[in-house]
Amino acid sequence: MTASPSASSPRPGPTNTLTDVAGLRVGHHHRVGGGWLTGTTVVLAPPDGAVGGVDVRGGGPGTRETDLLDPRNLVERVHAIVLSGGSAYGLAAATGVMERLADAGIGFPVGAEQGQVVPIVPGAVIFDLGRGGDFRATPGAEFGAAAYDAASDGPVPLGTVGAGAGAVAGGLKGGVGSASAMLDDGSTVAALAVVNAVGSTVDPASGELYGARFGLPGEFDGLRVPDEAERAAALAASEVPAAAAGRGAGEPFHTTIGVVATDVALTKAQCQKLAGIGHDGMARAIRPVHSMFDGDTVFALATGERPGPDPAAFNALLAAAADVFTRAVVHGMLAATGAGGYRAYADVFPSAVRAWRRP
Repeated sequence: MTASPSASSPRPGPTNTLTDVAGLRVGHHHRVGGGWLTGTTVVLAPPDGAVGGVDVRGGGPGTRETDLLDPRNLVERVHAIVLSGGSAYGLAAATGVMERLADAGIGFPVGAEQGQVVPIVPGAVIFDLGRGGDFRATPGAEFGAAAYDAASDGPVPLGTVGAGAGAVAGGLKGGVGSASAMLDDGSTVAALAVVNAVGSTVDPASGELYGARFGLPGEFDGLRVPDEAERAAALAASEVPAAAAGRGAGEPFHTTIGVVATDVALTKAQCQKLAGIGHDGMARAIRPVHSMFDGDTVFALATGERPGPDPAAFNALLAAAADVFTRAVVHGMLAATGAGGYRAYADVFPSAVRAWRRP
C-alpha cells in the first residue's frame, strides 16, 4: 500500500497514537468472558482542560454533554472524553471519570471555594449489547474510574481493548485504533477511533481495507491483497457483506466513535469543524457510513500548546485530521483479535497481513 500524494509531507508522531498530542492521556478498562465483552476508554485533557468540539452524524447516537460543545454555549473547555461500550447503559461510565476528576479538584469552577467544580466530561457509546452473552453486562461508573486510573501518556494500546472490546465492523471484529501526524509547521494532529460499524471496512471486490491507501510512507507497506480463496470464503460466510447490504452479519445496531486532537490553539467553532472533518476520514474507511443504525460521533480537542493557525495552516490541519482518522480505523481493524465468536481481519485474511508489522 502506498501513501496518497499530498502538498505537505506529514509524518507519524513518535508513537503514532493519540498521546503524541502532548498533555493527553488515554486509559482503557474492559471485561471479557463470563458473559462480558465490553469496555470503556477515557481521553484525559490537561488539568486546565482543552477546547472541545463534536459532530454527530449517525442516525442512532448515544451521547452525553454534547450540547455544551456548541460554539454558542458557555463552557469552552472539557476535562475528559469518555468512549464506552454498553449502548445508552454505558453512559454511566462517565460518572466514574467525573468523580475522579472532582476528587482531584479538576473541573469548571461553580463555587466560591477551591474544589467547588463540575468536571466537563462529554461522551459517546457504541452498541455492543449481548455480544459477550449477557445482555445486561454493561459498563458502569466503576469502568470509567478504572479507565481513568489506567490513563497514561504512553503509546495507546490498540485492538480488542477498552471501548473496542466488544466492537464489530461489517461482521469482523473491530477495536480501538489510533494514528498521528506531525505537520510541516511542527504541529501535531492525532485520532483515536472505536471501530464498530454497520458498514464494512473491507472492499468486497479485493479484500483490502478501504483506508489503507491513505497510510503515510511505510505505514501499511507490508499489507497485501488477500488470496482469492480467502476472499471467497469470507464472502460466503458473510464476514465481509457487500457494501450495499447496509448491515453487518445481520446485526442491526453498531456505531463508530472517536476523538481527533491537536496541540494547536483552536476556537470552539474551529474544533467543531475539526470534528466534522474527522467524519470525512471515517467515510473513507467505512462503507456505508452514518447509517440510521449507527450513532457515529467524533469529538475534537485542542490543547493550545501551539499558537492558533492562519487560514492556510488551519486548512492543512483539517486535511491531516481526515487522514489520521482514516488511518486510525485501519489500525483498529489490524490490531483487533477475535472474541465473542467474531473473527478479526487478520484471522480471515492471513495472507494480507503476513508481511505487515506496525512501524
